[in-house]
Amino acid sequence: MGFLARLWAVRRFLVVVLTPLLLLPLPLLVRTKVAECAFVLFLMAVYWLTEAMPLAVTALLPALLFPLFGILMSSQVASAYFKDFHLLLMGVVCLATSIEKCNLHKRIALKLVLLVGVNPGWLMLGFMVSTAFLSMWLSNTTTAAMVMPIVEAVIQQILHAEAEVSAVRMTQINGIVNQGLQLNDEEKAEKSKEILSNEVGHKVVVTVDHEYASPQTAVPIPQTEGKYGSRKDHMLCKGLSLCIAYSSTIGGLSTITGTSTNLIFAEQFNQFYPDCQCINFGSWFVLCFPITVLILLFSWLWLHWVFLGSDFKALLSCRKEKSERERASAEIIANEYKNLGPLSYQEIVTLTIFIFMTLLWFTRDPGFIPGWSSLFKQYKGYATDSSVALLLGLLFFIIPANKPDRYSSDVSSSSTLITWKEFQSCMPWEICLLVGGGFALAEGTKESGLSVWVGQQLTPLGSLPVFVTVMLSCLIVTSVTEVASNPATITIFFPILAPLAEAININPLYILIPTTLCTSFAFLLPAANPPNAIVFTYGHLNVIDMVKAGLGVNVIGVLVVMLAISTWGEPLFHLSQYPTWAAPTASSNITGL
Repeated sequence: MGFLARLWAVRRFLVVVLTPLLLLPLPLLVRTKVAECAFVLFLMAVYWLTEAMPLAVTALLPALLFPLFGILMSSQVASAYFKDFHLLLMGVVCLATSIEKCNLHKRIALKLVLLVGVNPGWLMLGFMVSTAFLSMWLSNTTTAAMVMPIVEAVIQQILHAEAEVSAVRMTQINGIVNQGLQLNDEEKAEKSKEILSNEVGHKVVVTVDHEYASPQTAVPIPQTEGKYGSRKDHMLCKGLSLCIAYSSTIGGLSTITGTSTNLIFAEQFNQFYPDCQCINFGSWFVLCFPITVLILLFSWLWLHWVFLGSDFKALLSCRKEKSERERASAEIIANEYKNLGPLSYQEIVTLTIFIFMTLLWFTRDPGFIPGWSSLFKQYKGYATDSSVALLLGLLFFIIPANKPDRYSSDVSSSSTLITWKEFQSCMPWEICLLVGGGFALAEGTKESGLSVWVGQQLTPLGSLPVFVTVMLSCLIVTSVTEVASNPATITIFFPILAPLAEAININPLYILIPTTLCTSFAFLLPAANPPNAIVFTYGHLNVIDMVKAGLGVNVIGVLVVMLAISTWGEPLFHLSQYPTWAAPTASSNITGL
């Protein structure tokens, strides 16, 4: 056991050393550019899947190995590490930094929860909707980290409210003296046993008003198992925690900027197929927003059934009297919202820029009508979504953080909405390098001919129905992303799936869009993605809870994606036709090798 423990302690070092040694026969014996590029691809895949080295460090391997193998020059590899993606990400991070700084995210989340009500089922839906909305514009990790403390405060208030209810009932039985209705000792003992049997598990600390308390009677404090008053309370805590983890991931599917996987797909797709201008903010939103709504709705029903029960009729009942639990939840949410005060100057400016940025993204090239980009016909394709993000992102470094006051001489009033230091703290530099490594890897697979060779080997899959091929690809990607990071998964599979689509002569979008969305479906394990890990650290969940609930959400996600790509996705992107912007035919690709 001691040897195994030491071996486990150095497992990452062993993976780093042994993986290239085991793969070394590939470039040494085959001695082709395809084999040498495959060596780099397999090496990076193993390092990314096992996280033997930091993801960003692994992403630098193409910059080292491609020039050594003669696949790409060093200057060519370096140019692949900074793309339009990075400019778009910078503009979005400027917006996210300002939103977080002025607490606009908290105001939005609390307001949406107040609108839906505080019934446990509606409370869960309210948090899911608000979290998903924030995740459309912020990273899923940031969203989960910002919303989960609010949820935890509500959870603690609910548990405290249940304890107070128990305390009040105890006081009414044992603390209040009414000479006309006073029970004898035997009746009082029986009544106390009955109350205790009903309220067991509630941890109560009771303060009795001595003016009404009986001097002979002490208020009994029921014993509790753990920190939850009952199994119902514990299940509610589990459900509210998981709804934040899942909705922060689901919401990001709606927009190109919502998740890093969407951004990686868009940039790699434009790199593989530069003649296709069909993927932009507007077209992606039209396809994926209904997907997000359906997955969110069915996931809510699934989590409600697993953790809150199957009594959905209670959601439709209009009761005049709220329970103590609901009143406690409403009180804390209302107080949290009240403490924010009126909209501040920073919030108003940030919200204005946010709305303006969204409108410019939607109207740049919506597809069904001419967008504002058509005003510059001589420069078609020059302006992209990153141009909008940068233009408005720069405003955060220009507009003052405080409303100008000509009578004030305060020097601090000259500061801007965000500072460079605040931007740096929010900028995901690791993702930037990871994505750059993916772009370099994709460029290497094209230049070496590996992508064409992969397409040739996958040609037999053309005998399967297209729907089955896409479904199998989605299931494979969904399984791999549970043990690998989402950006690493899409980076590994994109150079494989694009040639597969060409090999079986189908529109590449037919297979690339659903697999990209499925890359985000990492719901089973705490380590599968950061939001899962964040909610897991609050201590309400076990791994088996996440596996049980996540399996259902995974199935829901894959089925909804397949439904979307087979219905409204087909006319939107003309998926039934092989496009002119892709390679002419699979056979011409193969003969070209």
